[in-house]
Amino acid sequence: MNKTEIIQKTERFIESEFRSEGSGHDWFHVDRVRKMALRIGEQEGCDLFIVEMAALLHDLDDWKLNGTESQNGSKTMKWLGIIELEAEIALHILKITEQVSFKGAGIETPVQSIEAAVVQDADRLDAIGAIGIARTFTYGGHKSRLIYDPSISPVMHDDFQEYKNNTAPTINHFYEKLLLLKDRMNTDTARAIAEQRHQFMNDYLSQFYEEWEAAR
Repeated sequence: MNKTEIIQKTERFIESEFRSEGSGHDWFHVDRVRKMALRIGEQEGCDLFIVEMAALLHDLDDWKLNGTESQNGSKTMKWLGIIELEAEIALHILKITEQVSFKGAGIETPVQSIEAAVVQDADRLDAIGAIGIARTFTYGGHKSRLIYDPSISPVMHDDFQEYKNNTAPTINHFYEKLLLLKDRMNTDTARAIAEQRHQFMNDYLSQFYEEWEAAR
């Protein structure tokens, strides 16, 4: 298969895997991350084939969807074997998918290539702004979490296991992750996009608290 055929086959596979996913990590999320990653990748002079493949596969082994981290990127590795990518390219894509996820406010998530930086940025941009807010409450409902409880303060997790086991109300997630992402973007392109989305979230929270107190 040529690169176009590999992308098309991978797209069909991922769409079938995520089409009915109900936590905000559905096919449309993957497709948005793919489009944003290509947009940023063009600005950064990346290998766009690797960027697109990694963006399409970035959630396949995500612990939020599988209950735990898949060992050694098992689903991703299996797919890369099925499409018979050469080992060096497959390893690069696998490594990117392992470097995307946020693991807690106090935990560094460094990337090892410009392609990984781009895909991580694209995924994080989809976690903020208007769509990010919608996805956050979708995930909170998926996990049966309260919307807000003023008595429960946000926690800046410095342990990945504690972050994974967190059951705090959804509003806390803004402080534990979303509002931190603007300053954790890797590329200038992503940082510029993040500014407006970050401000939108701050405006939303101001409105939320006024409504919560019946002040508006």
